[in-house]
Amino acid sequence: MVMARREVLVQLDDDLVEQLDALAAGLGTNRSELLRRGAHAVLDAEGLAAADRQLRSAYERQPADPRLVQSARRLAAETAPAW
Repeated sequence: MVMARREVLVQLDDDLVEQLDALAAGLGTNRSELLRRGAHAVLDAEGLAAADRQLRSAYERQPADPRLVQSARRLAAETAPAW
């Protein structure tokens, strides 16, 4: 599926451009593709961070029952592999 693209001006210092170009060449791609991948990685990371903040907030509003936590610890200790 082909998506429409918009050209966006991004200012980078020379060293960063050289590093991106070297990496792109090593991966057989181009600088634009690397920047697209980087943008997706930033968006994905922020999505995960937002989900983590929501989960923490939920536990702050209603903490886990200490008995449940103790049972989970005991079960984990009993079933964890011996390293």
